[in-house]
Amino acid sequence: MSRKKKPLPLLEGVVIEAVAAEGKCLFHWNELVVFVPFCVPGDVCDVQIRRKKHSFAEGEVVRFIEYSKVRAIPFCKHFGVCGGCKWQNLPYEEQLKFKQQQVFDQLTRIGKIPLPDFRPILGSVKTQEYRNKLDYGCANKRYLTKEEISTLAAGEGAKNKPAIGFHITGAFDKILPIEKCWLMDDLHNQIRNEVRDYAIEHGLSFFDLREQVGLLRDVIIRNSASGEWMVIIQFHIDHLPLTIDHSEEQEKQMVNHQWSMVNGLLQHIADKFPQISALMYLDNQKCNDTIGDQEILVFKGEDHIYELMEDLKFKVGPKSFYQTNTEQAYHLYAVAREFAALSGNETVYDLYTGTGTIANFVARKASKVIGIEYVPEAIEDAKINSEINGIDNTLFYAGDMKDILTDEFIAEHGRPDVIITDPPRAGMHPDVVKTILRAAPQRIVYVSCNPATQARDLQELHADYDVIEVQPVDMFPHTPHVENVVLLARR
Repeated sequence: MSRKKKPLPLLEGVVIEAVAAEGKCLFHWNELVVFVPFCVPGDVCDVQIRRKKHSFAEGEVVRFIEYSKVRAIPFCKHFGVCGGCKWQNLPYEEQLKFKQQQVFDQLTRIGKIPLPDFRPILGSVKTQEYRNKLDYGCANKRYLTKEEISTLAAGEGAKNKPAIGFHITGAFDKILPIEKCWLMDDLHNQIRNEVRDYAIEHGLSFFDLREQVGLLRDVIIRNSASGEWMVIIQFHIDHLPLTIDHSEEQEKQMVNHQWSMVNGLLQHIADKFPQISALMYLDNQKCNDTIGDQEILVFKGEDHIYELMEDLKFKVGPKSFYQTNTEQAYHLYAVAREFAALSGNETVYDLYTGTGTIANFVARKASKVIGIEYVPEAIEDAKINSEINGIDNTLFYAGDMKDILTDEFIAEHGRPDVIITDPPRAGMHPDVVKTILRAAPQRIVYVSCNPATQARDLQELHADYDVIEVQPVDMFPHTPHVENVVLLARR
């Protein structure tokens, strides 16, 4: 006979104490730390414990008794369900304080190396409509909120309706329908909603992630400071199962019918939104929505848009990485360029260069810049970006960083005076860190979107380098994410 689990308690009149990781807050209960989302320090509330471990617990606010004085009114109706902007209920000035503290805590607790006084965090120029890219999933089953479930009629009527929106944690095959997202120019809301309305009206099926069937799968929308718009629509062309006895003609008719519906949707969006200068599409037969290995076709216009920064122009393709907060990216890269302290005589290595944004941004102040990036398409864009900006002192190479950046590579291209590195959230591979130490540049500028892995790498680099400057930069208002730029000097 299995033992019944004790019911988890409802804690009444809890005072939320502080901000925690991942946008949650915390309080203490019976020597446990309890993490709770969608509240702020100073809130008094009733919390239902949902999960209990030896050293921590997780809870959910079921009733607010008294709101904190340190609180903002969320501006998005999806707040509290979407999960994207976990800090809309926190004034922006307070968000910046906690992000500054987050960088300090992670670099000191994880890095455990001597650090200078940190510079004050650079707040984002915009706190709404600051993104230049959003990715929306499509599903044949929409996510229902607790309020909708509690109303039987609404729940029964909506549970199988298709939706375009964001994936919900814990419900991977369901989509929270988004009517208006405040993170990007409002035209993107019009485009997304028009795709949804046309698809429903004309009977396009929405993707079923569990069954891997359904035509409309994903919508990516990008814009740029140049005023251009890119839309990429992922489709999934269904085929008759091999177990069914059917003719080739039936298969052909089925596929042709779907492509006819695809063309109808694309033509409608092209006609409705002349602002779109790059309308693209793909047939993704994989189990996931990533497009890095997919062939992307142009329906209308170009296969790219251009982004602007200072007097530079950057080509951005459908697979290219570009910082999603355009205006704040300039300030981030300006810090990196300042820390590099280039005189015009240096050889610079730009690791994880993407489309060569940083490489081209600093090239005119360097003798030579070598950029390395994993994605071949991004490297091709990086080369074009140098060409269209009249920059002739850059070289770009595609491949896995740990395989490209070797002692032999450095011997061939020259020892770097400065290394600028902007790795993904996982940080740098240990082999890359070792190669950097052997290359022995005078300065390292480390741009990071994850101060925790940055701190780990700084600890390894501390063998030969001291941290001279630390500059946090907020790229993503209303989220707990923060960028950080560190300058290291060789001892």
